[in-house]
Amino acid sequence: MKFEHSTYYNPELHVKIEKPFGRFFFCDKFILSEIYEGIHFDWPMISCLLDDVVSFYGSYANIGYISNRIYSYSRDPHSWTEIDKYNIIVASAIVSYNQMSYLNATLEKRFSKKSIKRCDTLDQAIEWIINLKELKNVSV
Repeated sequence: MKFEHSTYYNPELHVKIEKPFGRFFFCDKFILSEIYEGIHFDWPMISCLLDDVVSFYGSYANIGYISNRIYSYSRDPHSWTEIDKYNIIVASAIVSYNQMSYLNATLEKRFSKKSIKRCDTLDQAIEWIINLKELKNVSV
């Protein structure tokens, strides 16, 4: 399910950013990504997105990250180690809609020092992120 079709979506409460490689929603406690079909989500793209994240939330923010994998794309699992260096994302949730995506999420989980939860639904991912103790007192 696309975020814009979910009960959590409210255009007045979320900032939508369109990039050539995907859609990103900057929310109060989390960023939600929907990377486009066939993209190889590499470090230059991630770095570009992280620049926007720091500009929007600040360099000392604590936020969650939700990867809503409605499309098939690839990424280097080692990029999680680079993302961890920014120390902004406290935890991530990956929404998998098929077995291959779930297996990829399992592999990525091994590379991150931060918590990554594999989820079957977008609702499950959002509920998990917004209820993280690290984000309880966060407001942007």
